[in-house]
Amino acid sequence: MAEADLLVQKVVEGIQEKKGKRIAVVDMTKLENSVCSYFVICEGDSTTHVNAVAESVIDYVREQINDKPINKDGFKNSEWIAVDYGNLIVHVFQKEPRNFYKVESLWADADITWIEDIY
Repeated sequence: MAEADLLVQKVVEGIQEKKGKRIAVVDMTKLENSVCSYFVICEGDSTTHVNAVAESVIDYVREQINDKPINKDGFKNSEWIAVDYGNLIVHVFQKEPRNFYKVESLWADADITWIEDIY
């Protein structure tokens, strides 16, 4: 398994650990001038849930494959948290901001894989 694919898998598993919802993996590897190779987008029900999902991703990825984010932002209000792994950026939203920004639709030519909620 390629390193990027493994990171995507572990991010998804970290989201699922805290029951993050509506997980979308946006594969931008075939697009020119994209900001990164992958977005993994999900949502939580509250600021507490969004924070827990983002923290779970950071902890799970570190424990499983010893990778740490380059940067993270949004923990102050926990409406939209971004966790940057360089070639992969994780976006954890509350429902309303996710519906407003529609990040997964910004790259119409990208391949989007929807991960079924597991609970």
